[in-house]
Amino acid sequence: MFTEKTGIPASFLRASTGELVNRVINEKDNPQADILLGGATSYHMQAAKEGALESYSSEVAKDLPDFAKAKDGTWTAFCYLTLGIGVNKTRFAQKFPELSFPRTWDELLNPAFDGEIVLTNPVASSTAYLFVQNQLQRLGEEAGWEYLLNLSKLVGQFPDSGSAPAKLLGTAEYAIAVSYLHSLAKYASDGFDVLAIAPPQTVAEVDCISIMKNSKNLDAAKAFVDFMLSKEAQELMSSMDFTVPVNPAAKGAEGSISVQELDLINYDKEKASNEKAAVLEKWTQNVK
Repeated sequence: MFTEKTGIPASFLRASTGELVNRVINEKDNPQADILLGGATSYHMQAAKEGALESYSSEVAKDLPDFAKAKDGTWTAFCYLTLGIGVNKTRFAQKFPELSFPRTWDELLNPAFDGEIVLTNPVASSTAYLFVQNQLQRLGEEAGWEYLLNLSKLVGQFPDSGSAPAKLLGTAEYAIAVSYLHSLAKYASDGFDVLAIAPPQTVAEVDCISIMKNSKNLDAAKAFVDFMLSKEAQELMSSMDFTVPVNPAAKGAEGSISVQELDLINYDKEKASNEKAAVLEKWTQNVK
């Protein structure tokens, strides 16, 4: 759609958020791409602190809420990201015929679920780092780490990609997954035996777009940001992946779960960004 509307060709490289952000920072003096598309605010804030992002305040962003755009213009949100619990109903019934679906974060700690939970690796994935911060900010530092370390012992796999848990759940390789609600809703809509559960005290973040410092195609990059913030692009995206648009003029796809329906913590994204390196180091040292 972008190329059709602008005549500008575009190509992309897909990878986990952590991998992409590290590459953006390492290549900041000679960027090999123009746009960083996707990833929660803490990752874009990290790249901005390293001087790797261009400042651009799109005219299309003027009606967005303040939390959806950086004051210095280094990143702008294009959709909401909300964490939830996914269940493959058939596998769960086979594995745990006497148990109810886990509907809170704390219910995931049931020892019976050992090996049947899939969660992405927070070192590589913004999805899992958001989950880590969800628990640390929900429970406090000490109880949060106790929760995370106890849960990690029950996790059967830590893939690097944030999209992997919903996929592994859909193919019935696991009974339970921690994933974005929009990913789970999409698999359910596509006919997979997946149930999306929004637990109380979950977290909502935003998926962001930013422009690389020293971009070789700055005007085209600005045009792409404008496009991604548009009503047309966000409604198309929602129809494809069930994300909820940030643009107030855009409507989410039928079956998507709006943030107004959720019980959310008061998420401190500055805290999440500032302590990211220390939190991930502690995770790496303690989770085997």
